[in-house]
Amino acid sequence: MKILWGIHANALAYSMTTLGAGMMNSIFNFYYVKLFLNRYKISETGFHVAQVVFMVWNAVNDPLFGYIQDNSRLKCCARRQFSILYGAPLYGLAFLLPWFPWRLYGEGDWLCSLHLIVALCAFDGLLTFVLLAQCALFAESCPRHDSRLRLIKYSQVATLLGSTSVLFCGLISDNMENFGYFQVFVVLIAALATACMCCTGKYSTSQYEQREGHMEDANLENGNGAFSLASVVSLTKQIMTEKNFLCFVTMNFFQVFHLAFYNNFMMIFADNLIPKDVLSSSVRSIMYGAGFICPQCLVLLSHAWLKKFGYYRIILFSFYYEGVAAAVMCLLGQEHHYLLAFYVTTNMVIVQASFSLFNLPLADIVDADLIKHKRRLPLSSMVFGTNALFTKPAQSLAPMVVLTILNHYGYYNLNNVPGRPDISRSFLDLHDAMFYLVCLVPFCIAFLQILTWTPFSIQNSHLAAPQ
Repeated sequence: MKILWGIHANALAYSMTTLGAGMMNSIFNFYYVKLFLNRYKISETGFHVAQVVFMVWNAVNDPLFGYIQDNSRLKCCARRQFSILYGAPLYGLAFLLPWFPWRLYGEGDWLCSLHLIVALCAFDGLLTFVLLAQCALFAESCPRHDSRLRLIKYSQVATLLGSTSVLFCGLISDNMENFGYFQVFVVLIAALATACMCCTGKYSTSQYEQREGHMEDANLENGNGAFSLASVVSLTKQIMTEKNFLCFVTMNFFQVFHLAFYNNFMMIFADNLIPKDVLSSSVRSIMYGAGFICPQCLVLLSHAWLKKFGYYRIILFSFYYEGVAAAVMCLLGQEHHYLLAFYVTTNMVIVQASFSLFNLPLADIVDADLIKHKRRLPLSSMVFGTNALFTKPAQSLAPMVVLTILNHYGYYNLNNVPGRPDISRSFLDLHDAMFYLVCLVPFCIAFLQILTWTPFSIQNSHLAAPQ
């Protein structure tokens, strides 16, 4: 693997997909809920129908694509690099779907609900196809802990650069108020992201470069036929019966819920709980951008700690911090606007930063599975895909649950009330509901994650001798 001017070529190529996906995913997750609720005026029923359809597709496509990529003889699927190269242009096109309405929507328009279903399913399907291949590359290109930390480091720099898309998008479009500027910006982001991901497809390498040449033997080993149902069930059962996998998946479900909670509603909560005369529009844009930029800085700064203490203890510490911070903020109350802004931003940073480390335990689970079952090739995509089968539904559950609670307190009518709605009793109740959601959701999630992460037994892989 070439090292030019101190830059590791393969790690750089790998991280280009992280850069491209980071630019698109940050914008998509941060803006799509507000776009469909506030601009397109989707009904609550239509929103829930879209999220239920998305939840089913979101759960099914990950293990499906994982099995195909681990067992297919087609080069576009069997070779991780080709999956990224051919999937990247379609991924970029799918990213553009939500930002261009199919017609001028009326309030509660059924076509708006269909638009959301298509946008969510297409975007997540292509995201899954491309990023599963990249996750498999993570496990397969570097067998050692220090090599994987290098990939994490390069990926965090790439994610840091990619996450600035939210900051610049907010500044250029005035937080989506100037929708024409917003649309031009997302088209440019799609083109740039596609080019970045294609670099991974062309230049990244793996220790299983000749994977497709071994597929016939691997298929015989894994169960008589690449796409037999018995093979899928058998391999999935082997993965799911591992205690460490179950601990990780349970903890990760709550992490995905927590992350979706912040990505989808941080802007809505901040706009309603923090008066505009306290934080200007430009300051808010910086705050929103910080929620996506600072996690990468934090991971980069904690690189030495990861080598010394390992990912297990760092992740566990983050859960304790989130729980304590939520309890303190709840006791102080919502009148402390600057403190509330700091709390929401830092909590989002911690959640995203710890989530950025989750490829490390998954890669260790892939290694343990490879050794335990004496496989010739690791089932990297299947492990990552099976994890997603149980965690991805949280991406849909979070907005469904939170929106139902908010609408119970009058959020649906927020933009239709004349005069100054913030002084009415009903909207004061809405603000109270928002504040308690901001505090109690993180507290409860942190408590559950501590319980489920503590039994995870691969705690010292950072101390393993290089192989």
